[in-house]
Amino acid sequence: MSAWEWARRLIGLDRTDEVVGQPLTFSAEASPENDRSPRLAGETGTPADDVEEVEPPAPRDRIWPVNEYSYVKGHGTENDFVLVPDANGRHELQAAQVAHLCDRRAGIGGDGVIRVVRTDATEDPAAVAARGQAMWFMDYRNADGSLSEMCGNGIRVLGRFLATHADVDIRNPLPIATRAGIKTLTFEGNRITVDMGTPQVLGTTTITVGERSFEAQHVSMGNPHAVVFVDDLDEAGPLHQAPGHDLGVYPDGVNVEFVARRGERHVAMRVHERGSGETRSCGTGACAAMVAASLADGADRGTPYTVDLPGGTLEIVWTDDDRILMTGPAVLTAEGLTKL
Repeated sequence: MSAWEWARRLIGLDRTDEVVGQPLTFSAEASPENDRSPRLAGETGTPADDVEEVEPPAPRDRIWPVNEYSYVKGHGTENDFVLVPDANGRHELQAAQVAHLCDRRAGIGGDGVIRVVRTDATEDPAAVAARGQAMWFMDYRNADGSLSEMCGNGIRVLGRFLATHADVDIRNPLPIATRAGIKTLTFEGNRITVDMGTPQVLGTTTITVGERSFEAQHVSMGNPHAVVFVDDLDEAGPLHQAPGHDLGVYPDGVNVEFVARRGERHVAMRVHERGSGETRSCGTGACAAMVAASLADGADRGTPYTVDLPGGTLEIVWTDDDRILMTGPAVLTAEGLTKL
């Protein structure tokens, strides 16, 4: 049901009399209970002959314009997002609007916002480049309103939304355009696998937390990551502030993963996401952590890794043809209308 149809139903504009099929309106005078009960068009509600009949108002066939947007809320391993359906590209969100939507006290709450728009309905260069290859574009913003290339957990949530709210056949792979290129999703039950593309391993860098310095592996998954190995995840501290980093290497900020080993091909991590703070999960961060762990272990391609995050678990494989496949859940939790 569209937001317009929903609004009409909420205020009763789509109601008809079940017996005669006439549209219902409201009489000009109150019922005996003074409840403005709906009556058939032209009915006054009184049989008295000496009472002047008052012409009923014309049926209200519209509501006054308001800046209302439909939204859907969802999460992937508790990395949560507000999705704004905008198939025809009418709502270019501003940074302040995104920050308001993500505000957990004054807004809806989320780690980011995904505007769901067709590639032929936006002039974002990444969407334009993907026309003819992907129908849908993931216009992703961090919680502070800043643009981001993509989000691994977010794209699974977007895939779940398209599977339930759009004309998408989940028996076939689903390509979605992002600012980090086209990502292809495959569906199996409640789990979604995303081909995250080829990782880039770009050497080492230094990350600081307070007075401590850590060596980190610089990995790009289409967005920048610094992976730090620690013995205990508590070494990362509270992560209220973004860890320090080399501005020459990461001029636009960086996602920082703190990774501890839990067993063979099994790691756990915490993450501070640029523009969002510490989150319960980060899909691209989990992929970067797996890449760094696989390189440190000298693991063969095709070796699966399990990555535990505060919000859940992801399974990741670095394939023989140099692709990263990430598998995990995606859940839609709520939908409604919001004012911006």
